[in-house]
Amino acid sequence: MAVEIERKFLVRGADWRPQVTRSIAMDQGYLGGDRCSVRVRLEGEAAALNIKSREAGAKRLEFEYPLPVGDARELLARLAGTRITKTRHHVEVDGQLFEIDEFAGDNAGLIVAEIELDAVDSPFPRPSWLGRELTDEARFYNLRLATTPFATWNDRDAILEEIAC
Repeated sequence: MAVEIERKFLVRGADWRPQVTRSIAMDQGYLGGDRCSVRVRLEGEAAALNIKSREAGAKRLEFEYPLPVGDARELLARLAGTRITKTRHHVEVDGQLFEIDEFAGDNAGLIVAEIELDAVDSPFPRPSWLGRELTDEARFYNLRLATTPFATWNDRDAILEEIAC
């Protein structure tokens, strides 16, 4: 059984930008499901089908399989009801990889960092740009951002101020 342990944080300021080692544009759409998130993702010239359990928190079931790019494009165009576009930036700090998602479209302005860990309580670096933890806040999950985008949130301006610090 595949298990993902991931912590999610708001990103503050721009001090992380000079540390980016790789950036890739992503387009992902969701195919539905009450107990899980089923996602098709185009990541540059690669594609994947991802199935993730929907419970909130740092530890969830996750399964990911390669998908032909043509199939992914067709699924996104014809079957995905909700979509997310973002650029994922890779930043390494003390040997740990942070994936920083800079959202576009209706989620523009939102910047979130994720780090995958071996255990929920594993230690990890805390760079100055790492803001408050969002791991247990389901509204920051990509599936929720696809259905209730950041542009519609009542506290959007306050979060943008937090990010600008």
